[in-house]
Amino acid sequence: MQVNDLFEQLYQGLQQTSWLERIAVLFGVTQVLLSKRNKISNYFFGIISILLTISVLYSAKLYAEILLNMYYLVMSVYGLWYWRGQRTAVPVQITRSTPSEWKIVSAIVVVGYFALYLVLRYFTNSDVPMMDAIVSSTAWAGMWLLAKRKLENWILLNISNIIAIPLLFYKGLFLFALLTLVLFIIAIFGYLEWKRIMANQKNTTYV
Repeated sequence: MQVNDLFEQLYQGLQQTSWLERIAVLFGVTQVLLSKRNKISNYFFGIISILLTISVLYSAKLYAEILLNMYYLVMSVYGLWYWRGQRTAVPVQITRSTPSEWKIVSAIVVVGYFALYLVLRYFTNSDVPMMDAIVSSTAWAGMWLLAKRKLENWILLNISNIIAIPLLFYKGLFLFALLTLVLFIIAIFGYLEWKRIMANQKNTTYV
């Protein structure tokens, strides 16, 4: 396929996206930008984006992706509660993951991958069970670290993003693929921003 044909296919795909999908992407970008700035309000935009995305995926009959987004929804609600410091005056600070937390991350990735792969392989008509399972399991681990306000959440989320980009293009979900590319870039800066905040968070005010 020539470059011109690729851009033409991409342009046509973007034209065919629904307004619901576009709004979901807009809220998703807003959520990540706020998360990069370490703002608790990122979860409000994220929850709206997730609900809209579930609606889009349901119309497309992408049930495995719906399951992943339902997990995002649960972790977002948990993260909102956890970031509020369980209603105490002391905010939860950014920290690095401990060895025990890395064990949990590894368990989420490995168990999540094999569980999702088996379900997708034997109980759905998915033609990309391996890639789909990797994207989802690494994203699950990243969301858990994000909810715990751990610096390494950006690493896990970007592992998921870099695999998801070609997968979404392959599936013809061009707008979501472009969003994921944007999220990949933002996550790099998010990691650097969180490192800066972590070094100076005694003087940081959370809103």
